[in-house]
Amino acid sequence: MTERNRVILHFLDGKLLKGYMQDFTIADDVVFIQDASDDSQKVRIKDLKAIFFVKKFEGDKTYRERKSFEGSKPSGRRIFLQFKDGESLTGCVEGDIPWEKGFFLEEKKMNGFFLIPSDSDSNNIKVFVVASSVKDMTMIGG
Repeated sequence: MTERNRVILHFLDGKLLKGYMQDFTIADDVVFIQDASDDSQKVRIKDLKAIFFVKKFEGDKTYRERKSFEGSKPSGRRIFLQFKDGESLTGCVEGDIPWEKGFFLEEKKMNGFFLIPSDSDSNNIKVFVVASSVKDMTMIGG
């Protein structure tokens, strides 16, 4: 049986949708998210900013996520990312840097990439960043 991941979908219009998801790949054009009663909803990737894979649905609004890699052992390339809506994330990307090797080209059939947040105490386990929602990315360090 495939594991269900707890996710929060962040839409381009600011809307949030919480639920469970399984069997997701970066080439998918749609995702299916289930609520607690197993009702399923189909969501188009192009309508999303990002998919946050979380430890729990109830975040701590008082917690301020660290944007540095101090105290962590990052795996992959460290980046600072800014979304078009102004939100920013710091984390690691495994494999190729997203803007290298034609990553954003349509024929690559990749809608985005996974980012592992630099703050391991964050509620976010990993984030699928939809490429079209990114304003700017900068590699940190060498």
